[in-house]
Amino acid sequence: MVPIPLTDHIRRRTFWAFTLLLIVVNFWAFFIELSLGPHLNRFILLNGLIPARYSPPGVFALPARLTVAPIFISMFLHGGWLHLLGNMLFLFVFGRSIEDRFGHFPFLLLYLISGVAAALVQIIVSPGSRVPTIGASGAIAGVLGAYFICYPGARITTLIPLFIIFFTVQVPALLLLGYWFLIQFIAGFEMLSIQTATAGGVAWWAHIGGFACGALLSLIMRPQRRGPVVEMVS
Repeated sequence: MVPIPLTDHIRRRTFWAFTLLLIVVNFWAFFIELSLGPHLNRFILLNGLIPARYSPPGVFALPARLTVAPIFISMFLHGGWLHLLGNMLFLFVFGRSIEDRFGHFPFLLLYLISGVAAALVQIIVSPGSRVPTIGASGAIAGVLGAYFICYPGARITTLIPLFIIFFTVQVPALLLLGYWFLIQFIAGFEMLSIQTATAGGVAWWAHIGGFACGALLSLIMRPQRRGPVVEMVS
């Protein structure tokens, strides 16, 4: 059973312009991927994050185009519609309130720094992997980490699929995001035991690194929003 967040219940005072911008850019990048046809694989190999490229001594011989750029470009690439739509749903649900709390540009900074932290953790954990890592989930995990710290008591309308039955419930953010993080942590440790240089799959440790980075940044950054923030839902 995988709970699917649909919306939160925070009274926001500003429009979530940068959250919307990030969603648009991710869709735009995905449509570019779709337009590449047979050239897509080469595009992913050039712009995806490949941890083995960052292992010495080879990393010192590579141009910045193949080392620095993929850390950022890979955040906006996705492996399919489900990958994209799932990530954008999480960004929509949790990004709006974090952008409102910290301000537009600080939110964007938190997002990008968390994405970089996620990439670095993935490189450290899987230094020999030659499989490209793509997706916004590491950066979005940073938004989740910040939300976990800032709004633990917020109620999240969540869709619960139970076989062929679907129903919604109000779940505290502390419980929902804590459950999400626990899944990443358990799966991450399981992957350590079967990790190989060519193994693909979900970058669990990137999620963990992004979440931890976002949580830490939310404690460091000064929120721009004051006053009551949580709309109580019965």
